[in-house]
Amino acid sequence: MLLAPVFSMKLQHKIIPRMVAIGKYDGKHPCLTAATTANKVFIHNPHTRIGNYSGRLETGQLSADISLLNINQQVSSVTCGSLDESSRDKLFVGTPTNLLAYDVENNSDLFYKEMPDGVNSLLIGNLGTNNTRLVLAGGNCSIQGFNKEGNDEFWTVTGDNVCSMALVDFNGDGFNELLVGSEDFDIRVFKDDEIIAEMTETEAVTSLYPLYGTRFGYALSNGTVGVYDRSARYWRIKSKNQAVTIHSFDLDDDGVPELITGWSNGKVDGRSDRTGEVVFKQNLSSAIAGVLDADYRMDGKNQLIVCSMDGEVKGFVPVIENKNPVVELNAQQDVMHLMMQQKNGLLLEVSNYKQNTKVVDELTEGADVPTSASSIPANTQLQTSLIVVTGDENSLSCVELTVRTTNDTIIKCIIMFAEGIFDGESYVVHPQENNLSNSVQIPIYIPKDIQVDLHIKALVGYKGSSQFHVFELTRQLPRFALYELCGDKYAQPNSFVKFDIKERVNRVVLWANQSFLLVSDVAAVNGELDLKFFAVRTQKPLHLHFSATGEVTIHSNDMDLVGNIIQSLASFLAIQDLQSVVEFPDQIEELKAILIKVDELHAVRERLTAEMADHSNLIRNLVIRAEDSRLMLDMKNMRRGYIELFALNTDLLNGYKIRCTNHEELLKYLKIVNQTIQKAGNLRVGKFKTLVITGCRNAIKTNDFAALAKIIKYGV
Repeated sequence: MLLAPVFSMKLQHKIIPRMVAIGKYDGKHPCLTAATTANKVFIHNPHTRIGNYSGRLETGQLSADISLLNINQQVSSVTCGSLDESSRDKLFVGTPTNLLAYDVENNSDLFYKEMPDGVNSLLIGNLGTNNTRLVLAGGNCSIQGFNKEGNDEFWTVTGDNVCSMALVDFNGDGFNELLVGSEDFDIRVFKDDEIIAEMTETEAVTSLYPLYGTRFGYALSNGTVGVYDRSARYWRIKSKNQAVTIHSFDLDDDGVPELITGWSNGKVDGRSDRTGEVVFKQNLSSAIAGVLDADYRMDGKNQLIVCSMDGEVKGFVPVIENKNPVVELNAQQDVMHLMMQQKNGLLLEVSNYKQNTKVVDELTEGADVPTSASSIPANTQLQTSLIVVTGDENSLSCVELTVRTTNDTIIKCIIMFAEGIFDGESYVVHPQENNLSNSVQIPIYIPKDIQVDLHIKALVGYKGSSQFHVFELTRQLPRFALYELCGDKYAQPNSFVKFDIKERVNRVVLWANQSFLLVSDVAAVNGELDLKFFAVRTQKPLHLHFSATGEVTIHSNDMDLVGNIIQSLASFLAIQDLQSVVEFPDQIEELKAILIKVDELHAVRERLTAEMADHSNLIRNLVIRAEDSRLMLDMKNMRRGYIELFALNTDLLNGYKIRCTNHEELLKYLKIVNQTIQKAGNLRVGKFKTLVITGCRNAIKTNDFAALAKIIKYGV
């Protein structure tokens, strides 16, 4: 597949990565919009001129086609779209403290919202069954949605800082679900404000983009790009370069868009959504900042538009048929090269088969087996076992995986592939030559409670073998692997959760045996199940009690752990709605202290803002007085005025530093508050979880801590 360049521009503005959009601000003409490193947003409009510059907009000095929007803050996100029935798009700019909705055509603000959680990502569209279009702002562990009047119509919390968002019909019900990628490596799927699916990746999820139907693409900060269909991954690839942004564009006009990726080395490639095979690639002179598509030439056909960080913009259109003989010759050479590689691989495989046949013949004739024999007994098998190893002062707790063969063959090397537990995606064990045996022990350090599939590949043979057999198997690591059963001699936690389920205890026993790493299966006694664990990672006790009447009590001082257990149990038993009574006194007191600290930080911030405004007015007056003295040749008063101006400016800079420190502290505490609300929500399921999150948010807005504590405890 070839892309033909149809236009190229150099806009003379540095573009911030992932902050590029195209909007039709007058309803007709597409305008390229991007954030610059100078805390401004430029709008490139080669079609018509914006005549009114009395507001925020000002004309660019380098090009008459460029208008500049002064933000005067660090820009953290940019998008554009319409929140009403109008065809005119509006511009939305997010900063670490505010969200600006701007009408470019009329050069006026629509609304300006203070965002204590900041704005890391912006998205416009319809969420779920809500017919109102919203601008969704993802920030510090929270997501807010605003309508065209700037009213807050949606709010929920997520596990970590939001990096990316996308709207996809994830479950095929005809309504959009919200996909959220965050810094804790998770892709969460929200149906309205309820999480219906989670996929754990290996790094922060920097980009999400819908393809078609239930498929969507994703990119990670470690250079991984891939495609999901619902919660099943279709394919993924990893590069040494960073995938800055992803997009979808139909290159071959077959109705199925390909996944377009812009890379940090200036490369742009398109991959098949089915296989990940590269179908086209182009290169720009610097790192890619954004990839979009629009009818920018107004000729009735969309172009693929690529922007670099240096301000270079290129537009491409796909060329379905290309009869260039040079191109056809290069394609034939590529095919020949691929076929030669396949031929050499097959010849090497034939050579190995011949050597193995020779060894088998020697064995048949009764000759001694040579030391270089590659054949192993036909009944050779690979076995695995898992045990929990408690750490001490010099070592960390882990799960020890033992891989062994069933005879005297040795294990030369083991390669394991897993997600979320290694520093990367694979782990290689290569025993020393003098320590080769039929058994290898591998410690696995698990950072959090996740269910992991360990894909194991082992090279098996004899010590003198020149060729080894590859064994492949998969072993599942339970979600709650780092928990050991213990006796009665342990301190009962003072925090607990109680709820009722209408299920037979045998099904709960089945869940426990599958979810925990147990030496032997547990069983119910007199219709009840009582399990006491010790968390080897956190050194905290855990007590699970399931009565014959269906009452469940979970004792633990770790609210996050209890929430994970409840969500896992509800998923296994297919429970749609679950209410619970919660008692976490330590966490409630900690939350109370944090909210008091947040109020103090808000008060300090308001005082600093007022002082900065007063200083700004004084500076304006001092500048006028000093300039008047200069014009009247009153050097003494001019010098005095500039000395006062210098001192006042120094105070202003110091106040700004204090305000930055205050803002960082505020973000840290707000993150804890949002995470606590999410943990409280995870102690319930379904509609009760939604009620808790909504109720907690309303209680915080009204500064009613008593109501907040009651909602966390009783769920209402």
